[in-house]
Amino acid sequence: MSLSGRNIQHRAREVANGLAATGSGYPFTEHLQVWKVAGKVFLIVTEDDPELEIITVKAEPHHGDALRREHDSIIRGHYLDKDHWISIGSGAGITPTVVDELVQDSYDLVREQLPLKDRP
Repeated sequence: MSLSGRNIQHRAREVANGLAATGSGYPFTEHLQVWKVAGKVFLIVTEDDPELEIITVKAEPHHGDALRREHDSIIRGHYLDKDHWISIGSGAGITPTVVDELVQDSYDLVREQLPLKDRP
């Protein structure tokens, strides 16, 4: 079952809120809810345009490329480095499991880049 954009955002928020040592806020604009771990961004939920109900997460470049080839609704990341971030919208194959894995993977990537003393 593919998710709507709003459901993708809801699911991503739930997953992010369940991860260790995370927090969210609106540091850039009132329309971009951002989740961070130890001060580093791992999830952005775009809230400013009902036509653009997406999430943006970090991904290894080769994995992001593969995901973009596999899913028409996964594109290069909005707002951030186009090689290391992907944006996900509603489309075929975007299931709760896919969203869960993408948010978790993004968190793990950011966490692994933190100094050991800062890792949750």
